Amino acid sequence: MAVLTRRAALAGATALVTALSFTQCARAADDTIKIGVLHSLSGTMAISETTLKDTVLMMVDDLNKHGGLLGKKVEAVVVDPASNWPLFAEKARELISKDHVAVVFGCWTSVSRKSVLPVFKELNSLLFYPVQYEGEESQNNVFYTGAAPNQQAIPAVEYLMSKEGGEVKRWVLEGTDYVYPRTTNKILEAFLKSKGVPAEDIKVNYTPFGFSDWQTEVADIKKFASAGKKTAVISTVNGDANVPFYKELANEGIKATDIPVMAFSVGEEELAGIDTKNLVGHLAAWNYFESVKNSTNEAFIKQWHAYTKNDKRTTNDPMEATYIGFKMWTQAVQQAGTTDVDAVRQAMYGQKVKAPGGFTAVMNTNHHLSKPVMIGEIQANGQFDIVWQTKEPIKADAWSPYLAEDKGKVADWTYPWVCESCTSPTYSATP
Repeated sequence: MAVLTRRAALAGATALVTALSFTQCARAADDTIKIGVLHSLSGTMAISETTLKDTVLMMVDDLNKHGGLLGKKVEAVVVDPASNWPLFAEKARELISKDHVAVVFGCWTSVSRKSVLPVFKELNSLLFYPVQYEGEESQNNVFYTGAAPNQQAIPAVEYLMSKEGGEVKRWVLEGTDYVYPRTTNKILEAFLKSKGVPAEDIKVNYTPFGFSDWQTEVADIKKFASAGKKTAVISTVNGDANVPFYKELANEGIKATDIPVMAFSVGEEELAGIDTKNLVGHLAAWNYFESVKNSTNEAFIKQWHAYTKNDKRTTNDPMEATYIGFKMWTQAVQQAGTTDVDAVRQAMYGQKVKAPGGFTAVMNTNHHLSKPVMIGEIQANGQFDIVWQTKEPIKADAWSPYLAEDKGKVADWTYPWVCESCTSPTYSATP
C-alpha cells in the first residue's frame, strides 16, 4: 500500500511539474508577440533578401529596447525559403499556423509573393511586401511598401526620353524570366507605343534566374544599339545574375554615355559585389538612395551600422520600404490596441511615417504607399548620385492606365468600394 502511495505521489508530482511547465510556457507566449520573417537566405536571391531579414531584426531589437509593443516583447521567427518559390507558401503556412505570428514581413520576387497570396487569404494574416513590383494587384491581406510601375518604371523611362535624360529613341527591355519583368515590360511596351515609339525600336529579352553567360545577350544589345538612334537598356534583371551582367557590359566596353542602363532591381547592396569603376554613369530608379541627405536618413544609417557592427554595410530602397512597413504596423497595433488582423488592417489606412528618403510616407486605401521617385547615377564608390527626383510623393496605381484591360479599374478596400479591382463602387449608400 505504501508503494502505491509513493507511486501516486510521484505521478502527482510529475503532473504538477508538467502543469507548471505548460503554465509558464503559456505565460511566456502571452508576454510575447511573434512576427514572421520570410526572406531567402540562400539561393539566387540571398544577395538581396538577407539584408531585409537583418533589417527586420534590427527593427525588432530597437522596438524591444524601447519597451516592446503593447507591453510585450516582440520575437522574430526567421525562416529560409531558399529562393524556392513553392517553399515560400509552405513556410508562410508554418509561420501563421504553427508559430502563430501576428504578421509576416517578406518576399522579394513577384513569383514568391504570388505563391503565398492564397495562404494569407485563407488564414487571414497580413504580409508586408517591401519591393518594387509590377502592380496589377491589390490584396486585402497584403500591404505593398515598394514601388508600383507609376512610381518607378514609367518615370524612369520618361526621364530617359527627356532632353535631360539623353532623348533615348530605342529601347532594350532586359529582364529575368518571371512575373515582375514580363508584366512590367508589357506595361512599358504599351507606354512606349502610346508615346509613338515604333515596335522595331523595342527589343525584349529574358534570361533565367542566376544566369551567368551574358556574352551573347550583351553582343545583341550592342548590335541593336548600332542602328544610329540613341539606345538605353531598361533592366529588370534580378538577384545575383546582375553581377556577371554588369561585368560583361564592362568587358564589352559599353559605357553609360553610349548605352545607358536603367536598373530597377540594382541598389547599393548589389553593387557591393561589383567593380563599379567601369559602371560610372549607369542609372537606377528607386524611391530611396543611401546618399539622400537628411537627419532621418543619417539616423537610419547610424542605427544600421551600429546594429550590424559594420560601417561598410550599405542601406538601400527595399530596406527603407521594410522600415516604413514595420513602423506603420507597430503604429497600427498601438492604435488598435491589439494585433488582431482585422483591427490592425483598418488602423493601417492613413498611417504616416517620416521616411529616411526625406518624405512622409502615407498608406492609402489601395494598400499602397505614396512615395517620391528618384533617379540615381552609379558612382565609382558604389553609391548613387541623385540626378533627378519628383517634387512630391506619387500615389501608387495598383492598375496601369496603359493596359486596355485595366481601363477604369480601381483598388480600394474601404466603403463603398471594398474591392481589389472594380470600375464602380461595390456598395450603394441607398438601400
